Amino acid sequence: MKKWWKRAGMLLALLLIIYLGVKPDMLVGKPGIKAESAVLMDMNSEQILMDFNGSEEIAPAGVSKLMTELLVMEAVINGDIGWNDLVNVSLYASSVGGSQLTLKQGEQFTVQELFEIVAVYSANDATVALAEHISGTEQKFVQQMNQKATQIGLSDNTQFTNSTGLSVSEKLLGPHRPMDIQGQTLMTAIDACKLARYLLNNHPEILRISSQMQVSMHQKGMYMSNTNWMLSSIGGPYAYDGNDGLKTGYDEDSGYHFVGTAERDGKRLISVVFGTDTREGRFVETRKLFNYGFSGSK
Repeated sequence: MKKWWKRAGMLLALLLIIYLGVKPDMLVGKPGIKAESAVLMDMNSEQILMDFNGSEEIAPAGVSKLMTELLVMEAVINGDIGWNDLVNVSLYASSVGGSQLTLKQGEQFTVQELFEIVAVYSANDATVALAEHISGTEQKFVQQMNQKATQIGLSDNTQFTNSTGLSVSEKLLGPHRPMDIQGQTLMTAIDACKLARYLLNNHPEILRISSQMQVSMHQKGMYMSNTNWMLSSIGGPYAYDGNDGLKTGYDEDSGYHFVGTAERDGKRLISVVFGTDTREGRFVETRKLFNYGFSGSK
């Protein structure tokens, strides 16, 4: 009898040690995230299911193009531009670095061609060309970006300085960028989540575009694959059943980013992962968030 009580006491002591050594988040099944920040939202209820450093500013790189995409789609709906309008490539647009299509000054492409390239491949030269087409200059387009951010309720911690999210410090904006374009675009994971939700709610057709495995520019004979490796249609080790968008990003200093969305049985989740060390890591961490959200998290 004494041995039984002794063993029971040792077991209770061990359980207490384990309990005290485990973070509360782990006790309710929340995954450990290897990133600078992460947020998971139930899109329908707008409930935040997980918030890990979600209010911290970070350079979001290509993720900021979600705002550019939003403004392009609104300009089309408002009748300011049309999908078949021809867009002239400026000297500045042609000289932007990073992910790009080597567009040449004076070339012309339709709004739809450039938009699909931005949504799927995140091309910076196509992004600048669209921004200039809509507003005349990128500076004026950036003003619209920040005005829209305020309108849809993003925090003051999110500020846009260009249409691409490129960092001035990396010199990827090229030698012909307007000198008025200074500073670093910053965004929080919470704001990225809110922006994605607004875009999906108001322009659900973005999913048809962002879920394409590949887009082409027939005029240049080019084919670009989607940078979102989690698309369920792509297959492979990172594909996730139900994923149909949304946007990747990379910054030399802040790392790899991904805003994703997936739907299962009528439940749509939006995830944000900012600042992983590797390209693959952003998808690995997003999978953790999706699994947690679809497992009936409280």
